[in-house]
Amino acid sequence: MNAQKRFEIFSRLKNNNPDPTTELNYSNPFELLIAVILSAQATDVSVNKATKKLFPVANTPAAIYQLGENGLKKYIRTIGLFNTKAANIIKTCKILQNEYNSEVPHQQQQLEALPGVGRKTANVVRNTAFGHHTIAVDTHIFRVANRTKIAPGKNVLEVEKKLMKFVPKEFIKDAHHWLILHGRYTCVARKPRCGSCVIEDLCEYKDKAE
Repeated sequence: MNAQKRFEIFSRLKNNNPDPTTELNYSNPFELLIAVILSAQATDVSVNKATKKLFPVANTPAAIYQLGENGLKKYIRTIGLFNTKAANIIKTCKILQNEYNSEVPHQQQQLEALPGVGRKTANVVRNTAFGHHTIAVDTHIFRVANRTKIAPGKNVLEVEKKLMKFVPKEFIKDAHHWLILHGRYTCVARKPRCGSCVIEDLCEYKDKAE
């Protein structure tokens, strides 16, 4: 995989979807933060169903904190790991109120210090809510980066660092969204849909499907 190929890959992904964004529903950085915390090991569809009921009732750190763990669980119990997520979200809401004037911080280190927020979640929030040039590597992006050979790596951090190095600068801001959507709908885990893939001829995957 060379620089020219990578440029053409992202050019095509951009032409195919000029303004990509997350499939999580949110209207401000705090809602996005909560949605991304909830999305760990869960589908965006399941998170959107829960937040559709939660956010009209409580969409600020103070309002969710006031619900308490048990009150929050009523809205998110359909999501995997909801007990742990409820506990983390309540703790995070308390910290946001006490330390950040109820605002979501921009910095990686500050975000990762919040309960329930790891590197991937912090990268998503920084990129999608604040426009920082970050790439959050989930299972879809990890698979696409390795399969295509855009940025092969043994773990998510290695893939993230290679993507940040190899993705042409003009595409970095939206690269996360293009790759996750590509992995979710085209380069799927069991049998990639190579026949309908816009980058099939550029991809270096050896076992392409019809």
